[in-house]
Amino acid sequence: MNWITNYVRPKIGSLFNRREVPENLWTKCDECGSMLFHRELAENLQVCSKCGHHMAITPRARFEALFDGGAFNTVPVEQPTTDPLHFRDQKKYPDRLRAAQRKTGEAEAMLVAEGEMGGVPIVAAGQDFSFMGGSMGMYVGNAILAAATRAVELKRPLILFSAAGGARMQEGILSLMQMPRTTVAVEMLREAGLPYIVVLTHPTTGGVTASYAMLGDVQIAEPNALICFAGPRVIEQTIREKLPEGFQRAEYLLDHGMLDRVTDRRALKDELTVVLRMLTHMPAQVRGDLPAPAATSEAATEGASATHPPATAES
Repeated sequence: MNWITNYVRPKIGSLFNRREVPENLWTKCDECGSMLFHRELAENLQVCSKCGHHMAITPRARFEALFDGGAFNTVPVEQPTTDPLHFRDQKKYPDRLRAAQRKTGEAEAMLVAEGEMGGVPIVAAGQDFSFMGGSMGMYVGNAILAAATRAVELKRPLILFSAAGGARMQEGILSLMQMPRTTVAVEMLREAGLPYIVVLTHPTTGGVTASYAMLGDVQIAEPNALICFAGPRVIEQTIREKLPEGFQRAEYLLDHGMLDRVTDRRALKDELTVVLRMLTHMPAQVRGDLPAPAATSEAATEGASATHPPATAES
């Protein structure tokens, strides 16, 4: 009886009461190899606190940090025809879409939202590289058109965060047609006199770079982001020459005049706020909450009354 009580019962209990330790509590930095606690990394906007390496971030997480109080409304996007070419490689195209939707929890590779950033009403669009490499298909074209239309309707600036491997091959020529469509969307903003700011993140390549990603009034990039049409390996194999160090990275493009700024993700909201307030002729952002003038006046009056009581008429 003691054997059952002292050994068998605790052993069975340990099998059912064993705590499962999550496997995603720590993330290894690809640049410096440091192990980063997931909460610390999330608070740091997926930027390594040791070396400053910028890791991938989803549009939804980016918008929660970008919009004031993390509050924003998503802008509806017209759903295009699913699998217009009946494309199939190792998997059917609809199966790939469903797998990407389960993985990311998003409907497609671009999210469009509206809200306020630093007190400035804006419309923002962000690409999700984890959704089929952020590839540009008909939905992305519809999303940018919806973002531009909404910005013109509300007379708000548009900020676009690009992250893509290029056009979506499963949609063939239909995906390539999104390049002129998105260019027309940008032209709508220009005709309305509204600012269009592009933030290029790692990586921004292919037809995306050849269209809406390089048409901004202000071009900002995150540090060390790869920005190109054809990749470095393809270029080296074509010209059979060794490319310069850091070729097609954000800092290299900034030095050669293709970008206006390279900004750390953690400072991006403040910089975008300053730029948009300048472009929209708004006053500088107030950095603190000051007491209301009426309350200050009443407090001063009460203090004066306590110090110098009003004179009374002598009888």
